[in-house]
Amino acid sequence: MTAISTAPAQDLVFLSEVFPLLIARPNLAGYEVIPEIDQETGNRLSFHLSQKLEAATVIWHERRLWLLTPSQRPRPTLSQCQAALSITQQDLPDLSDQSLRLQEDNAAIATSTVLSKLAFQILRIRRPFRPILVTAIAGLTVNRKVKFWAETIELQGQARPALALAVQTEIAFAGSLADFYASNPGSPEDVLIGLPVQDFDLGGSGSIVRLVGTLREHRDRLLKLAAGGATRQAIQTAPDDQFVVAIQFGKGKKLFHYPLSALRPSITAETAGQFGFDYGQFLRFTKIPHTERQRLLRTFKAQAMDVLLRYGFEIERSLNSLEHPDLFWQPAVPLDQTPLLFGQGVTGVRGRILHGLSTGGVYNRHPNFHPGIIRIAALKLCDGSVNAFLEAVQQRLRRYGFESEIIDRKALSVADLSAAEARAALEKAVNKLITVPVDIVLTFLPQGDREADGDDGGSLYHLVYSLLLRRNIASQVIYDDTLTGVEHGQILNQVVPGVLAKLGNLPFILAEPLEIADYFIGLDISRSPKVRLAGTLNACASIRLYGKQGEFIRYVLEDALLEGEEIPQRLLERLLPATLEGKTVLIYRDGRFCGQEIPHLLERARAIQARFILVECRKSGIPRLYNLNQRTLVAPLQGLALRLSSREAVLVTTQVSERVGLARPLRLTVHEAGEPAPIEQVVETTLKLTLLHHGALKAPRLPMPIYGADRVAGLRLQGIYPSSLLEGDRQFWL
Repeated sequence: MTAISTAPAQDLVFLSEVFPLLIARPNLAGYEVIPEIDQETGNRLSFHLSQKLEAATVIWHERRLWLLTPSQRPRPTLSQCQAALSITQQDLPDLSDQSLRLQEDNAAIATSTVLSKLAFQILRIRRPFRPILVTAIAGLTVNRKVKFWAETIELQGQARPALALAVQTEIAFAGSLADFYASNPGSPEDVLIGLPVQDFDLGGSGSIVRLVGTLREHRDRLLKLAAGGATRQAIQTAPDDQFVVAIQFGKGKKLFHYPLSALRPSITAETAGQFGFDYGQFLRFTKIPHTERQRLLRTFKAQAMDVLLRYGFEIERSLNSLEHPDLFWQPAVPLDQTPLLFGQGVTGVRGRILHGLSTGGVYNRHPNFHPGIIRIAALKLCDGSVNAFLEAVQQRLRRYGFESEIIDRKALSVADLSAAEARAALEKAVNKLITVPVDIVLTFLPQGDREADGDDGGSLYHLVYSLLLRRNIASQVIYDDTLTGVEHGQILNQVVPGVLAKLGNLPFILAEPLEIADYFIGLDISRSPKVRLAGTLNACASIRLYGKQGEFIRYVLEDALLEGEEIPQRLLERLLPATLEGKTVLIYRDGRFCGQEIPHLLERARAIQARFILVECRKSGIPRLYNLNQRTLVAPLQGLALRLSSREAVLVTTQVSERVGLARPLRLTVHEAGEPAPIEQVVETTLKLTLLHHGALKAPRLPMPIYGADRVAGLRLQGIYPSSLLEGDRQFWL
């Protein structure tokens, strides 16, 4: 990155998990499939053909099958490939009646994307990586594994194939799903449907959609379909009465059938409770020391090299700033020195937010508090006194220029009540508390409520949040352990700016305008997974609008629950009014743009004569970045970025201590359908938009236009939103 980069100091070396690939004379052929097939079918065919043609690996890319043969082996002839395709079709019932024909395309040129996907497919099919056992406890195993995927990078203006290798920890059920089911007898529908699972062969994660039958009924059919060795063995050896289940992987529409012995329960922090495990006792094993990570990366790279060399691939050193200094970027000004603007025109810096608030007050007061008094009510459900804390809140608000009054205080004991009785008592207490108008209710909850979200009735936290928000009253919850275990001043540092923002005030904005656009918008959809059924229950979309200096302007929530992942056109148009005529708007999408969102956005841009920069912001499948200190990996600097191409970069937005783990970067992609924008400027803009969180002093991972968007929509899915205020200017989600 050259436009706004600062050359790394000599003693600072940056590394990535991206390894460029070299292949001099690939033993490669491209084939068209006649008649034309869709991508999902092409992907399935390529996977199965890679199993049938043992001497070659096959991928599907842009309407072609690409076949790569090891360097020293003769390439399969067209007739051999055609025969393999016919056999594959017979194994895939939905394709068996189609007449598919291959036509060699000698003029086709393999791009870097094709080559990197072939390298990935080789590793996926040949599976050279071996998990490394860390420990085994109480029916679970902890393993170090490699996660890998295809990348393309731009070096000296030329696209190059590459491979990303990342080390991760897997907590796995020690047995199979059949073992789990045997130890959890009951209705198979109740026990199995909705369970998250992994297949033994590829480790693919999915969930059980339905019961298909027993192996006695499906064994012969499944044997024809089985592509992996573990699955085949399970089909051959499992008893006749073992259940066969249908699995949905990811967002794919097609279902895949497996016997229980070919699967195992998928254990994550979110799913461990379903299987009766305490995920917390394994957390200490998930932290990978930097030295171990470095050693494992070398090990996995060597294992990959061993297989890829047969096909002519060489793996170069990972992208680093010594060999490619122009690819790495860090902010010219330290992030904590980024200028911010507070009230009365006072300019401060990000590292001294509290000083800026004390000196100038909030940047913008909501009309309700200009100069009104903040009316506070307190509801205490925990033990101990909160009077001192309430007094400290009032003092801190006064320091920031706001007078306040404690309108009412109520104490409610729920220790001896059932969960249902506690919720009913809380509802009555809230109703009494707000008989006198208040602006915000401070609720002090017992520690045990933190774990109650998964209960059928939900937590007291969400109940009070919902009750108040529906009445357009702001809410701030503080747990007992926080109040007793953390010094009051530290709590107030986080809570009070958030309280002011929830009431519609703007504590601070960027002191200098962002140059890339006039407005910034975040788009997101939150999904609510079904517990016992496949797919998702429903989803809700949210959009938020920010100004040129990162000032929050307003939000819009979709008033109807959605079935799919696509944000509907009517909602997109609600927040993109014709008054944006002539303006440039940078639109962040949390994840990839879906379905017809891009055409709808472009159509709207044309209609209102605006310019839309479309940026995808992804949180998974991102190579990590590192610093290298005396040949040893250490945590990356906050703000460090790697330029993958003129439209794509990886950015580290957080600083994480080694005790916690390692920073997970973001992947920013400027969509080619929108207005062009320099990736360096998108990186810098994104980084600055992470500095505007009014509810915490620590910068979040995501830029503010999409930070918390999933929480906004998630609350909406739970029915928690300001009633009759699907559009508003208060940051109620903080």
